[in-house]
Amino acid sequence: MQQRYRVPALEKASQILSLLAAEPARMRLMDLSTSLVIHKSSMFSLLHTLENLGWVVKEKDSTYSLGPSLGVLSASYFRQFNLLQAFHQEAKDTVRTLNEAVQLAMLDGQDIVYLAKEEYVSPIRLVSDPGMRFPAYATALGKSILAQYDLPFLKQLYPEEILAPMTASTVADVDELWQYLQEVRQQGYAFEQQEAVAGFCCVAAPVLDYGNRTLAAVSVSMMETSWNVKFEQARQAVIDLARRLSRQAGYVDR
Repeated sequence: MQQRYRVPALEKASQILSLLAAEPARMRLMDLSTSLVIHKSSMFSLLHTLENLGWVVKEKDSTYSLGPSLGVLSASYFRQFNLLQAFHQEAKDTVRTLNEAVQLAMLDGQDIVYLAKEEYVSPIRLVSDPGMRFPAYATALGKSILAQYDLPFLKQLYPEEILAPMTASTVADVDELWQYLQEVRQQGYAFEQQEAVAGFCCVAAPVLDYGNRTLAAVSVSMMETSWNVKFEQARQAVIDLARRLSRQAGYVDR
């Protein structure tokens, strides 16, 4: 944005709201002034205005929290938020950057269901159209979503424990899956190399909502011959895409 069109007071108000979202009912006027390097008198005026608008509330101990007016705005936003529309808007840039297919999926029982795909024009097409299902344990998309659950949930989801192989590389059983999911939870992304479809590899990251719950996952898929060349670029691109969608879904980085 060009400098002349910026409104400093609005930027400061945004900083205040972001800090209160992360630290509700913990910061007083002086705490906010110090943390954001905003003069005490300016902070007083900003807080007074935000309080009058209902965007913040002053607690009995003089700390501040987000106010009810933001709840109304938030509810209105989420009523209009469309994950598929947001995916198609955001994924186009990822496809242009990588020249590879980008997909969106959700968990449904033991499977993932593909919701949307943005494709790069190529003579070799990945057959995973919207509406198709695939075992979650065999895909990076599925592993990105399953990583939010504990071992008892996984054993309930897959009571047979031995997992049907899709290829020679598919994860063998629930315990092996659980070990990998712990890594996924730590690193924030999942990948699979020819576990779902021979000759194809995939890296995926979760899309989170305002409650830090996994709504869906996005992925970049490519042929095994491109994997060693593009993996790091694809990993970062899919994490960035998931982060953008998560923010639109209400997730706040902490």
